[in-house]
Amino acid sequence: MTRALLLCLLNIAVALFLAPLFEGILRKLRAALHSRTGPPVTQPYWDLLKLLGKEDLRSAVGLLYGSLPPLTLGSLLLLAALTPMGGPAPFAFAGDMIVVLYVAAISTVLIVLCGYASGSPYAFVGSSREMMMALSVEPVVAIALCVGAFKAKSLALGAMMTFQLWNGPSISMAIAGLAFFLALQAQTGKAPFDIAEADQEIMGGPFIEQSGPRLALLRWAVWTKQLVLTFLLVEVFLPWPRFGNLPLDLLASAVKVLAMLLLVALAEVLNPRVRIDQAMGYFMRVGLSSLSALVFAVIGK
Repeated sequence: MTRALLLCLLNIAVALFLAPLFEGILRKLRAALHSRTGPPVTQPYWDLLKLLGKEDLRSAVGLLYGSLPPLTLGSLLLLAALTPMGGPAPFAFAGDMIVVLYVAAISTVLIVLCGYASGSPYAFVGSSREMMMALSVEPVVAIALCVGAFKAKSLALGAMMTFQLWNGPSISMAIAGLAFFLALQAQTGKAPFDIAEADQEIMGGPFIEQSGPRLALLRWAVWTKQLVLTFLLVEVFLPWPRFGNLPLDLLASAVKVLAMLLLVALAEVLNPRVRIDQAMGYFMRVGLSSLSALVFAVIGK
């Protein structure tokens, strides 16, 4: 139990403190692709510190409205404890793939509630779009992980990771991993699927009425979700190489996560924002295509 708690603290620390750094690197890449200098990679840390020191102005009152930002970040730290990061998930005994999907969905629901509870019509529209995107994207992630569960004959993420590690690439896992990666673009709110916050349309979406420490926690939560879901992708579908040493395995996983996020940032720069109906149609096609991975898994490919 002591080891599990220490590993849990490690995962939480990685999620909390590495997420802003990776966001800073992605900002730097986007700036370079736009032929700009861009902010330093440490800028997200300074943004969080600045927001945490500002006055907490609220557009609504009530216990629910006040507790939503810390609950959102807390749900993602729980997700980090359930996700393998360079090794087995520290709280794997507390939940399998179904629990991971449930906790990931809770974070989205809490963000949606932040917008609804603020009383702003712009936040209401942003939250509605966020929920519509979630209903389109979550099934894709679920199908991708179901392929891994079918191959490993277990719902445990550790079993999926071990199976993939020892059996090598397969057609079904490659298709499922690609589907997960395509869903990652929308899960992290990146263009062309940043429809919920569409700056030129609804000026920040669910977060428009958030400020100060509350906005800091919500931004931190979004960056953390981006990092943790990418860890889930690389650990289940791309677990190689493994050195048998936790620091080295964690470093290797972090490098793979950064590579995936750089691809996401590249797609963000190269693609214009799509409409909500276009996004939902796109992920419906991705979801249907990902079902072919289940077919390949059934026939042993």
